[in-house]
Parts: sequence; C-alpha cells; structure tokens
Amino acid sequence: MKTLPEKILDIIQQLPEGEILTPGRFLHQGNRHAVQRGFSRLVEGGMLFRVARGFYVAAVETRFGVRAPAPETVVRSLANVRGELIVATGASAANKWGLTTQVPIRYVFLTTGRSRELQVGKSTVSIRHAPQWLMALGATGAGDAIRALVWLGEASAGDAVSKLHELLPESEWGALVSAHRSLPIWMANAICAQSSCTCTHPVKLG
Repeated sequence: MKTLPEKILDIIQQLPEGEILTPGRFLHQGNRHAVQRGFSRLVEGGMLFRVARGFYVAAVETRFGVRAPAPETVVRSLANVRGELIVATGASAANKWGLTTQVPIRYVFLTTGRSRELQVGKSTVSIRHAPQWLMALGATGAGDAIRALVWLGEASAGDAVSKLHELLPESEWGALVSAHRSLPIWMANAICAQSSCTCTHPVKLG
C-alpha cells in the first residue's frame, strides 16, 4: 500500500508545470494534519517547493534531475488561483517590443492584487501592486505598450510611441488611442501625436 506522500506525488506529477498546490486540495486523501505532514515530507525530499505560505509547486523531473518550475508558469497559475491579473513589468514589455536591449535579470511582475513575494527554488519572484490605470487594458499588446512607456519614461515617449504605432496590430493601437484620456498627460500627448485623436484634458496621473 502506498504512503500518503506517495499518493500525493502520484497526483501532482500529472499536473501542468508550475500549478499552484494547496493541502486543501488533497483532503480526500487524508485529514488536514496528515496531508500537511505529507506535503512537508515531499518538500524535504525535494519533490515539492513551498513558494509562499500555504502554496506549493511540484518539482519538474528532467533527464538531468529535478528542477523548480519556470517562475512564469507559477505566476500564471497564481493569477488563476487568486483571480487576479498578473502581468510582466514595463521592462519586460519594452524588451519584447524591441524598445530596449536591456534584458530583465530579476523576476518582477505587476498585479491588481496585493504585493507579495514567491520563492520558486532559488529564484525570488516579486509581484507588485500596480495602479488601476496601468492595468486597465490587461494582458494585451496595448496594455504592454502602456507599461513599456511608463518604464521608458517621458523623455523616450515620442520615439517609443512612433515605433509602437508601427508594431502594434491595428486593433491594439486603437485600444491604446481609446485609453489615452486615462493615461499620464505626457503619454497621452505622445500617443495623440501619432494618431488623429484630439488630446483634450486627459486625466493627470503623473
């Protein structure tokens, strides 16, 4: 007969990489105390990683041994579990759009929820609360464009918006233009300079 940790391991090995696990999902296998002990033993054995209080992820087995899941997969799963929007920072977005050659070396994300940190193996993942206007267009190209422009700053806005106008699909550019009144004045002005919109009295957000 398999032990409780072995039963838990059989289940989690069938799940997608980075999926957030909680002891509460396994109460059909035993009482809460027993399940928690089973989780602790799997952590000690290197088969589970405790990423935050009450949250775990399974190790990924490869032909070279076991490793922690990719931080991006853990963040996506956390967003689903918590019902929050979590997106890459402006630095990552700017790199994706070719607006900078700098490659982010830390795992930092923005969220509509509260700020927190995750420990995924040896990687520390920072998730920071962001204001509503910065997240309003969600995980879209237009949303990434706004976050990239914030990271680049006002001095680079003109050139960056010009390049974004070329790169963004028409629908995404339209969404960006439509949102200009909710953006900082300097950003709204740069966007309107590249479009036919009338930039009148945008909300001053900073």
